[in-house]
Parts: sequence; C-alpha cells; structure tokens
Amino acid sequence: MSDVLLTGYEPFGEFETNPARQLATRLGGAEIGGASVAGVDLPVVFDRASSRLEEAVGEHDPEIVCALGLAGGRPTLSLERVGINLRDTRGVADNEDREVVDERVAEEGPDAYFATLPCRKMKETMCEAGVPARLSTDAGTHCCNDLLYAARHLVETTDREFGAGFVHVPFSHEQAAVRDEGEPSMSLEAMERGLRVGLEVAVADRPVGGSEPPA
Repeated sequence: MSDVLLTGYEPFGEFETNPARQLATRLGGAEIGGASVAGVDLPVVFDRASSRLEEAVGEHDPEIVCALGLAGGRPTLSLERVGINLRDTRGVADNEDREVVDERVAEEGPDAYFATLPCRKMKETMCEAGVPARLSTDAGTHCCNDLLYAARHLVETTDREFGAGFVHVPFSHEQAAVRDEGEPSMSLEAMERGLRVGLEVAVADRPVGGSEPPA
C-alpha cells in the first residue's frame, strides 16, 4: 500500500520530454508528511490512461491520487478544481492518433466532478514556499481533464475511497530553452518543492470520497 499515488503522463505530440513524468519519477519512493509515494507513468491515450490508473489504484490502494500533466504556456503550477464529462481533442490527437469531438468521458456519469484534495490550502502552501501556483477551473477537454474525471468517477462508482486531484505543470526550463521565442517555465526543482509541500497538506487532511468542493 502507498498513501499517495502520483501519476505523470508520458511525452506527447511535439514534446520529447514531459515534466509530469519526470516529477512522478523523482517523487516516487519518497516519504512526504509520513506518507509513502508511488510514482506511476501513464500513456497519453484515452481509455488506456484511465485503465492504467484503475490498475495502479488496485495495486497501491492509495488514500490520495494526485495526477500531473503538462500545460505548456502556463507560468505556474495549476491546481485543477473541476473535471468535466467531455472529451474534445480540438485537433490535437492522443498518442494513438485518436481525435474525438463532443464525446463523454462516462456515458452515464454526471456533467462534472469537483476535485477532493484541499486545492486552496495546497495552493497557498505552495506560494508560501516560493513556488508560483494558482487555482484553475479549466483542465481542458483532453486527457488531463479526462483523468481527473475518471479518478473521481472511480470513487463514486466503486468501493474505492481516495482523495483525487490534478495539477498542471508548466514547461521545464530545458523545454522552454529550445523553443524559438521561449515560453513561461519553471525549474523541475521548484516544481518538485511545490508538489512536496502541497502533498504534505493533502496528506494532513487525508480526504476521501465526497462530491462537494473542499475548502
């Protein structure tokens, strides 16, 4: 059993690396706030990512699931508060070249789920640690939103109980450096520091289940 399951997506599209995967790897095996962390790599593929998540939940039986994904162009860590029941790739295929338009994540599921990690407290703690962070209500309609919704749907439709959330991370400095005009970026070390203190807050709260947005 691991108290925290931290997932990170593989590289996708034009990106040869993905800081989400790098961070899940770096923090996998760590102890944060007295909780053990398992880092798991996920494919950027609809359905396969959620299936792999379900397998990992069965393997590790976590109390907290925190998923990570890349949001190029954002300047901060972004704590997503809502997952919506919508898939729309907007011309950006997944890693199996699948494009979807106006498709539901779960046909019989509700229109949206709130994350159940203490997002506001986590954001405030990250900022106090010197790591730029913000709350976000737009996880997009691609695989990142899909995973947040799927994690919450798993709690609501099975006997699994865990707090679930999603954090979008910006480009690493190395990624931004190779782009022609540069992009907002953050060092992997700063991202890791922010995630560590944020997860400490989540571990202290130990949220489980529920459909209401946390404070």
